[in-house]
Amino acid sequence: QVQLVESGGGLVQPGESLNLACKASGNIFMINAMGWYRQVPGKQRELVARVTSSGNTDPGDSVKGRVTISRNNAMSIAYLQMDSLKPEDTAVYYCNAVGSSSSSPVPRPFDIWGQGTQVTVSS
Repeated sequence: QVQLVESGGGLVQPGESLNLACKASGNIFMINAMGWYRQVPGKQRELVARVTSSGNTDPGDSVKGRVTISRNNAMSIAYLQMDSLKPEDTAVYYCNAVGSSSSSPVPRPFDIWGQGTQVTVSS
């Protein structure tokens, strides 16, 4: 079984930066992509940014130019930095990982989510 543990978040002042981390653990065979999504009540979950195992990144349209995502493959950790935060960035941020777990006789695919971390941008 594979789990995700998120860290970071909380209350952030407008204009400041946000740093989040997500660590995957468990019976991991391979992680193809890790990413961050966010959701506010009444709206669909939207992509913030994701990164593949080869380092290719894909930022969400609403945060392009303000977000950096990176990944430590050896440690199965994804890092997110978002700059110039605005009140509309307030949301629950969720980590996602897609890959396959170590199992016999063949690896099993997974697509899992973390429990989410609240980010509030307010003065």
